[in-house]
Amino acid sequence: ADSFDHKRFFEIVGLKSKSSDDVKKVFTVMDADNSGFIEEEELKFVLKGFAKDGRDLTDKETKAFLKAADKDGDGKIGIDGIYKHLNPAVNVQVPL
Repeated sequence: ADSFDHKRFFEIVGLKSKSSDDVKKVFTVMDADNSGFIEEEELKFVLKGFAKDGRDLTDKETKAFLKAADKDGDGKIGIDGIYKHLNPAVNVQVPL
């Protein structure tokens, strides 16, 4: 069943309270192909990177997560999208 809540996920893994360097490290892990973006296929497997018994996200969950963090609608999430998702009140330009 579709039970994944991306907002709760960031709270559980503690990203909301991490430094920008720590968030960049997590982003790098999620960006499996090192493209500088997290694409839909990479996002689908995100839970497996945080728990050995993590499951794949359903297509519906993946699309909802992508939509929430894809700020420019290009179908992928950049590091700035992750920061914005973690703290919507801040407009951050992140140097890579």
